[in-house]
Amino acid sequence: MKRLILWEYQRGSWQYDVMCGVVLLFVLAPHSWFGDQPRIPYASQISENEFWIEPELVNFSEPEPQRLVDLGKALTLRTGKKHTILRIEPIYDAEKELKGYMAFTRP
Repeated sequence: MKRLILWEYQRGSWQYDVMCGVVLLFVLAPHSWFGDQPRIPYASQISENEFWIEPELVNFSEPEPQRLVDLGKALTLRTGKKHTILRIEPIYDAEKELKGYMAFTRP
């Protein structure tokens, strides 16, 4: 077992070839073998009237009033309480890349 872990087999030996095959199989294996699931965008509550919203949940193809209503419905589904969103603010990282939105609500 020690030789396997420390990779002490000579190149060209059958043990070396088997270990290379296992590594290659691991690297080329489909994601489904490991139970990977697609990332689901979410909204999480920070305080009573503040929520973090993933960028994928914000639909900019609709007008702002409708967008705020739709996000309020999504928050209501998540928390079980009715929320009216007053405004959303984009949050950027140090490289000016959009990370998400802060939504400010009233109960």
